[in-house]
Amino acid sequence: MEHPDSKVVTLPHQTKKIDDTDVPDEHPEEVNDSPIEQVRLTVSIRDDPTLPCLTFRTWALGITSCAVLSFLNQFFHYRQNSLHLSSLSAQILVLPLGKLMAAYLPRKSLRIPLTKWSFSLNPGPFNLKEHVLITIFANSGSTNVYAVNIITIVKAFYHGGIHPLAAMLLAQTTQMLGYGWAGIYRKFLVDSPFMWWPSNLVQVSLFRALHDDEVRSKGGLTRLQFFIVVFISSFAYYIVPNYLFPSITALSFVCWIWKDSVTAQIIGAGRGGLGVGSFALDWSTVASFLDSPLATPAFAIINIMVGFIIVIYVLVPIAYWSNSYEARRFPIISSHVFDSDGGAYDVSRVLNYTTYEFNQQGYDGYSKVNLSIFFVYAYGISFATLAATLSHVAFFHGRTIWKQAKSAVQDNFSDVHYRLMKKNYKPVPQWWFYMLLIIVIGLAMLTSEGFGRQFQLPYWGVLLASGLAMFFTLPIGVIMATTNQKPGLNVITELIIGYIYSGKPLANVVFKTYGYISAAQAIMFLQDFKLGHYMKIPPKSMFIVQLVGTVVASSVYFGTAWWLLTTVEHICDPSKLPEGSPWTCPEDDIFYNASIIWGVVGPLRMFGRLGLYSKMNYFFLIGILAPFPVWLLSRMFPEQKWIKLINMPLIIGGSGALPAARVVNYWCWGAVGIFFNFFIYRRFKGWWARHNYILSAGLDAGVAFMATLCYFTLQMTGVNGPNWWGAQLDDHCPLASCPTAPGIKVEGCPVFG
Repeated sequence: MEHPDSKVVTLPHQTKKIDDTDVPDEHPEEVNDSPIEQVRLTVSIRDDPTLPCLTFRTWALGITSCAVLSFLNQFFHYRQNSLHLSSLSAQILVLPLGKLMAAYLPRKSLRIPLTKWSFSLNPGPFNLKEHVLITIFANSGSTNVYAVNIITIVKAFYHGGIHPLAAMLLAQTTQMLGYGWAGIYRKFLVDSPFMWWPSNLVQVSLFRALHDDEVRSKGGLTRLQFFIVVFISSFAYYIVPNYLFPSITALSFVCWIWKDSVTAQIIGAGRGGLGVGSFALDWSTVASFLDSPLATPAFAIINIMVGFIIVIYVLVPIAYWSNSYEARRFPIISSHVFDSDGGAYDVSRVLNYTTYEFNQQGYDGYSKVNLSIFFVYAYGISFATLAATLSHVAFFHGRTIWKQAKSAVQDNFSDVHYRLMKKNYKPVPQWWFYMLLIIVIGLAMLTSEGFGRQFQLPYWGVLLASGLAMFFTLPIGVIMATTNQKPGLNVITELIIGYIYSGKPLANVVFKTYGYISAAQAIMFLQDFKLGHYMKIPPKSMFIVQLVGTVVASSVYFGTAWWLLTTVEHICDPSKLPEGSPWTCPEDDIFYNASIIWGVVGPLRMFGRLGLYSKMNYFFLIGILAPFPVWLLSRMFPEQKWIKLINMPLIIGGSGALPAARVVNYWCWGAVGIFFNFFIYRRFKGWWARHNYILSAGLDAGVAFMATLCYFTLQMTGVNGPNWWGAQLDDHCPLASCPTAPGIKVEGCPVFG
C-alpha cells in the first residue's frame, strides 16, 4: 500500500528545476527515488563515508552539551517560572566551538595507555557528521527524565524516604527500556521509506544550511543567510511577548468588550474558554504545545483542526449548556478536580498520609471526584484515540507492515537512502538491542522488588508495563512517522494499573513510567535513527552516542534533582517557603495530584461502576470502529486519493493537547500550518522546498535564545518588565473559569440565582 503523500505530486526523479528554483542533481550514480516528495526536496543523496564521526570533538562537545542541558533543565524545572532548553540551542552553539577546535587543537595522534588504540585531537575540519552526533547527545540532555517526578513527589510531597540507588536505577531503567522496542521495530520505522518522520526534515534543512557550500543567486539569499535573517528577527522580536508585552500571547477581544459577562468570556477566552475570535502575535504560542506547524504535513493539520473544531465547538458546548454531568458547577475547561459543591477537591480527606493509601471512610463522608466537562471528554477521547490508532494501523498499514516484515527478512528495501546506508555502513547487530533489553528489564525488576519494595510495584507490573509498551510502540510509531503526531500511553497505563492494583499511588506512577515513557523513549530513539539515516551517519555510531547520552542525561538529571531535594529547605512547599522563593515545583504538584487521583482514588471510582463517568468507556468502542468506514470507502473508490488522507486517530485526538495547550494555540498553529504547508507548498513549491524548514528552525532558535537571555540576565534576578496592563501573561478573561450553575460560590465569580 502506498503512503497517501507519495502521489500528491509526481516528479521526474532527476528534476533540475522546480518553480524556477534550481535543485542540483547531487549524485550521478544514484536516482532520488524516495516515494515522499518532501523528502526528495529536502534530503541530500550525497554521502562521504570517509568523514570521521566519533572524534574527540564529538565526545567532548557532545557529552558537555548533554550534561549542561540536563543540569539546566532539571534546575529550572523546580522553579516557578520554569525554562526548557532544547537541543536546538546546542546545535547552533557547538558549530563555532567545533570550528575553533579544528583550527587550534594539535593534529598529532595520542595513544591510549596499555592499549593499541590511538586517536587524534584534531582529525581535520569540523564536519557535518560530527555535528549531527553532537546534536543527538544534546537531544538526550534536552529530554526530561520522567522518573525524576516520582523521586520528587516521594521526597517533597509524601515526605518519605527513598534509597538513592533505587532512585538512580529507576531513572536509568525507565529511560533505557525503550532501546529494546526501538531495536525490534527499526526495520519498519527507520528503513522503510514510507516512514518519513516529518519533523526530522527541519533538522536536516538546518544542518544543510549550516554546512552546505552554496552560491548566492543575484538578489537572493543562501539558506544560511536566510536562517540568520530569520533567527535575528525572531530573537529581536521575542523580547516583546516574553518581557515587554506578554499579553499578546493571547488576545481575546470578546472579553474586553463584555467585561462583566461570564458567558461571553467563556465563549471568547483564548486561554480558558472556547477562544472565539482569539489570536496571538507570538511564535511560542504557535509552536509551544503542538510543535512547529511548518514541520507537520497539511493533511495532518487539517485532520487535527477538524477534530478540534468538532470537540470544542460542538461536543463541549452542547454538553456544558445542557448541564451534562453537572457541568455548569465547574469551569468549562480545566484540568483540576472538584468536589460536588464546585470547590477544589481536598485530597487530604481521602488519603492516609501514614501509609499513603486510600481512606475509604474519609471518601464516603466527603465527595466523589468531579471534573470539568472538557476534561471528562478529554479522557474519553484519549481512550478512543488509542483504540483508533490500533485499528487505523491495522486497516491502512497492516498489509504494508506484513510486506515490510518479509522485506526485512529478505533485506530488500529499495529507496536511495537505504541503498546508500547499506552500501557504506554495517548495521547495528540485532543482539545488541536484545541484550540491552534483557539487562534493563532485569534491573527494572530489581528496582521494583528490591530495596524493601519502596515503589510498591511487584515484578509482574514491570513485565505488564513492558508488554504494553512493546505492543503500542509500532502503531504509535507509524502515526508519528507519517503525521508528526504522537498519541501517548499515559492515560491507558494509569487506567490499567489503577484497576488491577488500586490504592497504591507510587505503584501507579512507576507502572505508568515504565509503560508510557519506555514507548516514548523508543519513538525518540527511532526518530534519531531516522535522522541519522537521512544524514548518512554510521548506525553503530548512532547507537553508541544514544546509549552514552541517555546514561549521562539520566545521571545528571537524577544528581541535580537529588542535590536540590536534599539541600533546599521546604522545596515544593509554597506554604513553608520564604516569600518570593522560586522553588515551588508547579509541574511536580500536578504529577502529585495525578498520583492521588489515579493511584489512591483510582479509576473504579471515576470511570468504573463507583464513579460518575463510566459511560466514557464506550469511547474505546467508538475508537476501534471509527477507521473502518474510511478504509471501506477507500477500497470502494480507490481513484479518490483524498479519502486515504482522512486519518481518524488524528481527528478523534485532534483536541488531545488541551487543556495543557489552549484554544488560542490551536487556532494560531492551524492557520500558520495551512498557510505554509498547503497554500505556499502548492503555489510556490520552489520557495517552500528551499526555505520552509529553515524558517521553522530560525523562528524556534530565536525564541529559545531570547528566552534564555531574558531569564538569566533579567527575570532570574527579579528584574521584570514594565508594570502595566499588557505585562500580565494572561488574556484578561477572569470570568472564563467561573461556574454558571445557580448557587455555586467561587472566589472572584458572580453567584447565579
